Amino acid sequence: MSIKKLLLLITLVPLSFSSCKKYEDYPPEPTIEFMDFTLLRDDQGIDQRGVLRFSFADGDGNIGLLATDTLPPYDYNLFVSYFERQNGVFKEIFLVTPNYINDSTIVYDTATFNGRIPILMPAGKNKAISGEIEDTLFVNNPLSTFDTIMFEVYIQDRKLNKSNTIQTPPIVVKKQ
Repeated sequence: MSIKKLLLLITLVPLSFSSCKKYEDYPPEPTIEFMDFTLLRDDQGIDQRGVLRFSFADGDGNIGLLATDTLPPYDYNLFVSYFERQNGVFKEIFLVTPNYINDSTIVYDTATFNGRIPILMPAGKNKAISGEIEDTLFVNNPLSTFDTIMFEVYIQDRKLNKSNTIQTPPIVVKKQ
């Protein structure tokens, strides 16, 4: 073998190994990290909704629900709790909405901020996945006089592994 071929081989072999795709190594339980929260005002300048943005990572990529997943524990996989600051302390609030059965019967349901993340599992051998999720949430509770709120969030994968819980910073909502 000539010296040129040997030098070319010595140069190309390390380059071929360094060009191999490197995969991220995440734990099998999902992890999330708060990114930001943006308030959305209506035409009258009232904060009605807000967009929560957070990043996620999952080592086995099994995040997401099928459209046919509707029964617990697969009805939700994005869990959101709503808090109001009342007298200086954040208190979890369970919003109640009327559900009209007929003209004379009203049943009250507990409203939920929980959501559904669709199947995100990547194709291929390596299933590790990471990305960002945005969720639009109602922020204006018409039954409350308090103007400072906060959300707590976690996600769950298909093996029912729970992620860590994140919180938004306090959010001051313009009501009227």
